[in-house]
Amino acid sequence: MKKFLTSMLVVAMAAVLVACGGNDAGDKVYIIATDTTYPPFEMQDASGNLIGIDIDLIKAIAEDQGFKIDIQSLGFDAACTALETGQADAVIAGMTIKPEREEKYDFSDPYYETGVSMGVAPGSNISSYADLAGKTVVAKTNTTGLAFAESIKDQYGFTLEVVEESTFMFEKVKSGEAVACFEDTPVLKYMIGKGELNFEINTPNENPAYYGFAVMKGENAELLEMFNTALAKFKDNGKYDEILKTYE
Repeated sequence: MKKFLTSMLVVAMAAVLVACGGNDAGDKVYIIATDTTYPPFEMQDASGNLIGIDIDLIKAIAEDQGFKIDIQSLGFDAACTALETGQADAVIAGMTIKPEREEKYDFSDPYYETGVSMGVAPGSNISSYADLAGKTVVAKTNTTGLAFAESIKDQYGFTLEVVEESTFMFEKVKSGEAVACFEDTPVLKYMIGKGELNFEINTPNENPAYYGFAVMKGENAELLEMFNTALAKFKDNGKYDEILKTYE
């Protein structure tokens, strides 16, 4: 009898462990890291809630595909670090798909076309890159704007300052510490159009590129597949355009 009871106990414990394992998998919550302020992709509404194209898109995709998410607003660099150290499962933060990033990340299908523009204070005498000679220009770390600024810095002879946040970058130009900044074109156009940034754009859109949803290379393939599936569906049924129009 003792042996029988012991065997039954082992079977029961095994069943509990299997059940618990199943629950853990079913209750998986994907941690999605994002930027703090990057309108119209990440920003706060009047109540302090995080909104924007990226936020609305990932929430809609999660709902459509039936998975849970925990969105963490960390800042762009911190979001990338969280992904690379295993503290986040994915990043959606207006991240441009670039060859050097594709070496360590797997990207979704492109979800937004972008490019780089130069922003200057109103009435500025900076109307071309040649006007930057001998002056200070600012860009945000680890961005396409910074990469473009670095690519023309020696040609046009300006000093390049790098900051961690978009707000710091804009303040540098507003205060006159820098004569121009390089930022993604849709961000500058949105903030100027909404009256949030009293800047001018005097140069063309440079380096057209695309944003993508990123996971670490070789990891979270199922999450990437769900993102792509819903994105294609939304582009077909009008949901994608509906999200974009919210922030026009």
